Amino acid sequence: MKKIRTMLAAGLLLLGSAVAALPGSAAQALENGVARTPPMGWNSWNTFGCNISESLIRGMADAMVSSGMRDLGYQYVVVDDCWFNPNRDSSGNLQGDPTRFPSGMKALGDYLHGKGLKFGIYQGPLDKTCAQYFNSYPGATGSLGHEAQDARQFAAWGVDYLKYDWCSPNGTINDQVTTFAKMRDALAATGRPILYSINSNSVHAKTGPQRDWGDVANIWRTTEDIQDVWDTGQTNGYPMGVKNIVDVTVPLAGYARPGAFNDPDMMEVGRGGLTDTEQRSHFALWAMMASPLIAGNDLRSMSTATQTILKNPRLIAINQDTLGLQANQISYDGTRRVLAKKLAGGDVAVALFNQGGSATTVSTSAAAIGKSGGSFTLQDAWSGATTTTTGGISASVPAHGTVVYRVSGGTTTTPATTTIVSAPSGRCLDVPNSSTANGTQPVIWDCNGGTNQRWTVTGGTVQALGKCLDAPVGAAAGAKVQLWDCNGQTNQQWTLQSDGTVRGTASGLCLDVDHNLTANGTLVLLWTCTAATNQRWSRI
Repeated sequence: MKKIRTMLAAGLLLLGSAVAALPGSAAQALENGVARTPPMGWNSWNTFGCNISESLIRGMADAMVSSGMRDLGYQYVVVDDCWFNPNRDSSGNLQGDPTRFPSGMKALGDYLHGKGLKFGIYQGPLDKTCAQYFNSYPGATGSLGHEAQDARQFAAWGVDYLKYDWCSPNGTINDQVTTFAKMRDALAATGRPILYSINSNSVHAKTGPQRDWGDVANIWRTTEDIQDVWDTGQTNGYPMGVKNIVDVTVPLAGYARPGAFNDPDMMEVGRGGLTDTEQRSHFALWAMMASPLIAGNDLRSMSTATQTILKNPRLIAINQDTLGLQANQISYDGTRRVLAKKLAGGDVAVALFNQGGSATTVSTSAAAIGKSGGSFTLQDAWSGATTTTTGGISASVPAHGTVVYRVSGGTTTTPATTTIVSAPSGRCLDVPNSSTANGTQPVIWDCNGGTNQRWTVTGGTVQALGKCLDAPVGAAAGAKVQLWDCNGQTNQQWTLQSDGTVRGTASGLCLDVDHNLTANGTLVLLWTCTAATNQRWSRI
């Protein structure tokens, strides 16, 4: 008989799937006709903060055209915080700052449209914008109580993109969903297609990764604000470095689809704080993660090296692929990370990323990224050079570097994605609270179709949220099964038996629902395989 493990009822509830309980968590993207691929453009904040003006924005638009960026897909010119008069007019309408934007916001929109570009603008859903919250700009002109009025104003100005920034410690995630949805609906009511970009994380608990926001917005920030550094040591708090943001965003691949994309924040390429290798990784990883490619540098004075990165046509093509998929993590050992992104037409893009401090070889195989056949062509996304392989994919990668190959040839297979259902209860194998922390122990929970209950079975691994189902090395009966970074080891290999059991290759133990309980939140662990009903699972 199993050793009794204490399990408080309250603890069971806490372990349950919080994501499933949130309002509006839907599988479908916001269908407003925009962002069928990740948006590309430029935003004023990273380089200029509040120091913006009509002439600056027009100059950036001119540079976007003359540099050739527009013709490569960069469209949106986004005017961030501090563009507005601190006071609404007598009718409660927003106004542009008359000194900074003397021609008015509609005239600015007309200028951008005349250049073949699109107009983006910033606002906040509460009483203050971020600059106002931090007392670096006067007034309190947020959209709270003015949602429909402001949406009509933006449409009248010809706005094509709204960045909507929470910037407050107040409000639950349910409050955020409800409040962000008000502006979503207000924008829809104008009849103008406006890309809707939200950030729920500013000065707040980091709610961006906690749900699939695709029913609310076209793009949603996953982390706190990016800084022009590689690694700040933050898990998800201010400020974030490039590497830290990658750690948070990679596991959220299941949320990305046409019309809805994870947003790891604007790019820092060309701003001087990163090495050339780090900037190349930054751009390559944003491309692989189907992230918005929103430049944040001064486009008027770009170096050749900066232009080489931002204008790389092969990485842009990977980012803009019409399938709209974010790369899945194939393996990660804490230093070497392999990502693969399926592309329209059957090619697969693979990134070999070295997060460590010294050069190392990063390797994978055609089979691991979903390719089968005898010969494949690898095109280096940086150089354009091609090589052939019978299956091995490998490169020596410098510290903080990323090699990207576009892999063609053979046949592309699609891994099976399924829900795994416990026989006695009919409840699904669930990642509590969509946590991607190593060591997270799955539970059973009411089946709801959420991404935290979608499991990909490929190459003997069982994966959810970019992590692998893992039996701890040396596990004995009663040990917890857990999620862990995929590493290709046998303790992450599983066999789905004909009797419905799921058996660990290394441990020989089976997935077991603790004590044959059926309540939401019951832990799933490892136990000697008996084929008892609490070890039987079906896939639907």
